[in-house]
Parts: sequence; C-alpha cells; structure tokens
Amino acid sequence: MMKDIATPVRTKAILEKYGFSFKKSLGQNFLIEPNILSRIVDHAEVTDKTGVIEIGPGIGALTEQLARRAKKVVAFEIDQRLLPILNETLAPYPNVSIIHQDVLEADLKRAVKEHFSDCEEIMVVANLPYYVTTPIIMKLLEDQLPLKGIVVMLQKEVADRISAKPSTKEYGSLSIAVQYYTDAKTVMTVPKTVFVPQPNVDSAIIRLLVRNEPIVELENESFFFQIVRASFAQRRKTLLNNLVHFLPNGKELKPVIEETLSQVNIDGKRRGESLSIEEFAKLSDALDKVLTKA
Repeated sequence: MMKDIATPVRTKAILEKYGFSFKKSLGQNFLIEPNILSRIVDHAEVTDKTGVIEIGPGIGALTEQLARRAKKVVAFEIDQRLLPILNETLAPYPNVSIIHQDVLEADLKRAVKEHFSDCEEIMVVANLPYYVTTPIIMKLLEDQLPLKGIVVMLQKEVADRISAKPSTKEYGSLSIAVQYYTDAKTVMTVPKTVFVPQPNVDSAIIRLLVRNEPIVELENESFFFQIVRASFAQRRKTLLNNLVHFLPNGKELKPVIEETLSQVNIDGKRRGESLSIEEFAKLSDALDKVLTKA
C-alpha cells in the first residue's frame, strides 16, 4: 500500500514534483498528519453506504482517507493547478470524482442527483479554506440538500461561534443560523503545527448533524433571521435599542416593539446574546403578526 499522501515526506515530494506554490488568496493549508485525517473520517461515521461531498481537496490527503471508507467521494476544487496533482494522487481510487468549480457557484442539488443516487446517506467532510468558511456552511444548509451532516475543519474561533450557547461572548447570529438547522458540536481541536504552511491560528473540527425539522417552528423564517441580525447589530446595545435602530421603520414602530416585547415577557433591556433561539422565535412571530397589521 502506498504511503499516505498526508505524511510530511510524501506531501513535500508531491509539491516539489509539481513546483506547487501556495496561494494565500485561496487559504491553502495542507494537513500533514494522517491520524488527524483518519479521526475526521471517524467523526463523520463514513461507511461503504456513504456518499461524501468534499470541498477544497488540495492534493488529496483527506480525499484518500475518505475514498478508503466511503462508497463515493465528489470533491470540488477551485484551483486549476491542483487538478493534475489530484489525477495522480487519487488514481488508485476509482470511487472519487473531482469537479473543477467554486462550490459557492455549484448546483449542489444537481451534483447530489447525478452522483449519489445509489448512496444511503450523504455527508459533507472537508478541511475548509478559512476565508470562506461561513458562506460555504450557510450555502450547504440553505440549499436544503438531503445531508445527514457536515464534519469540517475550520478556524477554532469560528467553530466556537457556531457551537456557542446563549449568554457567552461567542454566541451570535451565526450560532443561531447554524443551530436552527443542525445540532452543532466541536469534536476536537487541531494545533497549527500539523499544517503546511502553518496558519496563524489553531483549528477545530465541528460536527453538524442536520435536524429533521428546524429547532423551532416559525411563521416567517426570513423575518426571524432579520430580527436576529438586528438584535446583534451592536452587541453592547440593548435588545430594544438594536431593534429600533436596525429594523426598517424601527424608530416609528418603537411603541409597537416595546408593547410586543412586554407581551412575550422579554425585557427590552436585555442584550441579544442573552436570548435563546426559542425566545427569538417567540419574539419574531409576535412582531411579524403586529407589523403585518401595522
């Protein structure tokens, strides 16, 4: 069996053979520790019935570990310079397809239909480029793909924000958006020393298991997210203050907002970060009713 791609020696040899140089603009950091990659695949519970979407395969280090266990792996790679490398490193794995496309522009529903019709479940497993972590996760959730879950490595600080609980400084609109769709848990942290080039920050692996139903029932989903964003617009301001300043016509509607807060037993002097998702749901449903009439 060939040596794992992710060993420092083999990674270096591959990069030298192709004269590959890292592009800072693409957030390229390659993992050179096979045990960590293997644990990522463990956390994703990949089996021979699983179809896997990978984003940013790099030189194929994680792809290889996934291919050994999954039924199929479809990896999206934006950097054309990596395609000939992937053709070589992943040649032993016929169950891997590489798509040369920016995942943010991809029609993922179509990709799922084309590639995974014979898979029992679909997971997203990836070492995400740090600069586009949030847009990628939100696209995966908002596209409403038939995913079992998402297991990704990202900046530790972002993982902390995604899995944060109310009344912590990490908790914010990102925590609520992701937890609305998934059960989120940080499963391990990864030191910066196991990457080339070494990033400036530590990483974490987060596991997001997609809920069968969103965590709360809402009358108006887009209005709920509007309320959440407004409530966190300026973290030091009170809830009432933020809603008045950041909702359309908020200033004129101040009496209505105050009245609604008191109806749902939420003190307007609280800060957004102290509200649970359930409280935001209650507030947004009540405000939506009143403002539709106003």
